[in-house]
Amino acid sequence: MKTAKTYLASAISMAMAANPLSAQETDGEKLEEVVVLGTGTTFNSSSVTESMIRQQSTITSVNALIDNLPGVSVNEGDTYGFDDWSTNISVRGFTTSLDEQQIGTTIDGIPNGGSNYGGGSKANRFVDPANIGGVEVSQGTSDIASRSHEALGGTIDYRTDDPLDSSGTRAEVSLGEFDAQRLYFRYDTGTFAGNSKAWISYSNQEATDWITETAENEREHLAAKLVTTLDSGTIKAYVSWDDIHEDNYQRIFSDAQFEQFPEDDFLTGEWTGIPYIDQLYRRGWSTLRENLLGYVQLDVDVTDSLNLEGGVYFHTNEGRGDWVPPYLVDVTDDGAGGQSEFLGGTTANSGASIGRFYYVDASGNALMPNAGCESDIVTIYGRAGTEYDPACYPAGAIPVMSYRHTHYEKERSGLTLDFTHTGDIAGMQNELRGGLWYEDATRDEHRDWHKIADATQGHGFDSTPYWVQYDRSYPQETTKWYLQDSLTIDSLTLNLGVKQFLVDVSREDLFNESPDVTIDSDSDLLLSAGLVWETPLAGAEAFVGYAENFKAIGDNILERPESDLDNIEPETSETIELGLRYDADNLRATATYFRNDFENRIIFLDNNTEAGPDYLIGTNGTYFNAGGIESDGIELLMNYDINEAFNVYASYTMIDASYLGTGDDAVDEALELVPGNDVIGIADQLFAVGLDWSSELFYGGFSTKFTGDRYVDLANTWTADSYMVTDAYLGVNLLGAGEYLSGVNLNLVVNNLFDEDYLGSVVANGAWIGAPRTTSLSATIDF
Repeated sequence: MKTAKTYLASAISMAMAANPLSAQETDGEKLEEVVVLGTGTTFNSSSVTESMIRQQSTITSVNALIDNLPGVSVNEGDTYGFDDWSTNISVRGFTTSLDEQQIGTTIDGIPNGGSNYGGGSKANRFVDPANIGGVEVSQGTSDIASRSHEALGGTIDYRTDDPLDSSGTRAEVSLGEFDAQRLYFRYDTGTFAGNSKAWISYSNQEATDWITETAENEREHLAAKLVTTLDSGTIKAYVSWDDIHEDNYQRIFSDAQFEQFPEDDFLTGEWTGIPYIDQLYRRGWSTLRENLLGYVQLDVDVTDSLNLEGGVYFHTNEGRGDWVPPYLVDVTDDGAGGQSEFLGGTTANSGASIGRFYYVDASGNALMPNAGCESDIVTIYGRAGTEYDPACYPAGAIPVMSYRHTHYEKERSGLTLDFTHTGDIAGMQNELRGGLWYEDATRDEHRDWHKIADATQGHGFDSTPYWVQYDRSYPQETTKWYLQDSLTIDSLTLNLGVKQFLVDVSREDLFNESPDVTIDSDSDLLLSAGLVWETPLAGAEAFVGYAENFKAIGDNILERPESDLDNIEPETSETIELGLRYDADNLRATATYFRNDFENRIIFLDNNTEAGPDYLIGTNGTYFNAGGIESDGIELLMNYDINEAFNVYASYTMIDASYLGTGDDAVDEALELVPGNDVIGIADQLFAVGLDWSSELFYGGFSTKFTGDRYVDLANTWTADSYMVTDAYLGVNLLGAGEYLSGVNLNLVVNNLFDEDYLGSVVANGAWIGAPRTTSLSATIDF
C-alpha cells in the first residue's frame, strides 16, 4: 500500500510532465489591494486584501486572514493557528468550532470533506499561507454551485495562487516569539513547453505554546500546482500534503477562573508523577493529522455560448487525538491474578469497562486507598478523590495511567461538473447554469487505550494497547444537483434556482457490538432567487437574494450507538439579503441587511464539564432536533484609496442572534434553553478599521478590531466581555537587490499590539483564552 508521500510524489510527477497544447501567457493570480465585492451577484461576498495578509504572521494559518471581513470572527488558540481543537470561525451567527460545523469550506471550489475535529479538515490543512491566491467569503446565501455538506451560513472559498509566467525561486525565513520558526521554499517554472507553468513548494514551521512554553508543535507542508492553457480553456492540477502535530490548549469553565488567572489554561508543562495532576500535562493533549489532497480541473469553452467545467479530486486524512486519563480501565476479569492491563501482553478487543484502578503493588494487583484518608491535591478539576492521592496508599504503591488514542482515517473521491449556457430570449440576455457533484467517502474511527510505561517518569506508553474500545466505519455517499436561470432585462437581472442534496451515511461496527445503521439525509428541493439592479449611478447596484440552505446529518451523529436516532432530521436554514454596493474610482463600499432562520438544530449534551473529561464516553447520549436560531443584522464595508500611498478600510457588523425554543417546555428546561436568549459565542457587534501605507521602499499599517460581548452558556449567565485587538506591521521591499536577486522583503508583524487579555474561542459552557502580544519577523528572498 502506497504511503501518502508516495502518492504525492507520483501526483507531482504527473502534473509536471503534462504536455501543453497551445500557448497563451497569463499572469499568475495575485491578491490586489482592493476588496472584491462580488459585483453582479444576488448575495453579499467579500475577499481578503494584501494588507490583511501582511498584518498576519507568515507562520499563521490561512484561517486568520478573513477575520476583518464583515460578519466574520476568527479565533484560534495562538497567533500561529497551531490548535485545531480551539479554532472557531463564525459568520453571521453560524459557527465552525469544536462542537458546531455550520459554514461551508472549499479549496479552489473543491469541498474540504467537513470541518469537524474528528476526521474533518479546515482550510489550513490544505493551503500554505504563502501560496494563497485569495479567500472569498459568501456570508449568507452563497453561490448555488458551492459544494459543502455544512453550508447553513455561507461558504468560504480558499484559492491557491497560479504559477508565475517567469521562472524563479523564493526562500522565506520567519522567526517569532514562543520559539516560532518557519522555512519556506518555492520554485516557479515559468512558462514551459509553450503553454504550461507550474510551481512546487515546501514549508516547515514549529512553535511552542504561549502559556507554559512546553508544547511541541510542528507542521510540514508540500504542494504543487500546474496550469496549462488551451486554445479554448485551461487545465489546472493541484496537490498538497500536510503533516502536523499540535499540543492543545484547554478551555476554561467559568468567568471566575479567567478573572483570577487571565493567562493560564491550567494545562501543565512538567510531569509530576501524580496521575491526577498529570492528566493535565500539555504534551499529552495532542492532535496529529496527515492530509493529502489532489485535484484536476478543466475549464473549456465548447462553443461561444457554452462553457463546461469539470473536475476530479481525492483526499485522504489520517490522524489521532490524545488524552492521558489518570487510571487504567479494568476490562478483563483476571480473577486472583494481577491486572493484565498493567502487566501487558494482551489486548481486549471491544468489551465494556468493569471498573478502574489507580495504583497497584509490585505484582500488578490493584490497590484500594486507606480508609479515612483525605486528599490535599487540587487542580482545575477540583479536589482529588482519595483514589488518586499517593499519600492514601501504602509505601511502594505504583501509580498507573492510560494514554488514550482516538484514531481517525478518511478517504474520499469525487467529481464535479458544471455548465453555463448564454443566449437570448426575446432579445433579453439569458444565462442557464447547472451542475452535478458526486462524492464517495468513508471515515474510519477506532479508540485504543495504552498503558503509560512508568507513570512516575513521563508519558511514554506501551505501543501495544491493552484495550481497543471500539472500531467503526462510516461510509457516506453524496450527490448534489442544481439548476439556475438568470435573465437580464435592461439594467435588471433576475435569477431563479433549485438544488438538492442526496446523502446517505452509514455506521458499520467492525466489532459487531451494535447494529449497522443507515440514515437517509436527503434534502427537499432547495430554492433560491434573486435580483440585481444596476442603478443610474455608475458603479452602484442594488441586490436582493433568498436561499434555502442545508446541512446533512453527519456521521458524528452515529458515533454513539445507544443514541436514539429515530426523530433526527437534517438542519436547514433560510436566508434573505438586501443590499447596496458601490465600486468605482477609489471607493468600494457595501451595505447589507440579512435575516437567517435556522431550523431543526441538532443538539447533544457535551461530556466535558468542570469536573473534567469523561474519558470513557463514546457509547451513550441522545441527539435531537431542538428548535433553531433566528438572526438578523446589518453589514457595512468601506475601502477607500486616499491617495497612491494611503488606504483605509472599515467593516461593521451588528447582529441579533437568538435561540428558538424546542416547543417542549420540559426539554427547554433540561437544556437550560430559554427561547429568545442570545446564541452562544456570537458577538452583537463587530467593528474593524485598518490604515495601510506604502511607498517605493517601505510599507506598513495597522488594524484594530472590536468584538462585542458574547455569551458562553445557553442560560446567558456567563458573558465573555467585549475586547479590542490591534495588529500592526512594518516592512521594506527591495527590488533588484543584486545580480542574482530579483527582490528582498523584510516584514515585522506584531499581533495584539497592546497585549489585551480576552476570551477568544467560545463553545457551549467553555472558552479559550485569547493569544497575547506576539511578534514575528520574516525575510523573503526572490532569486
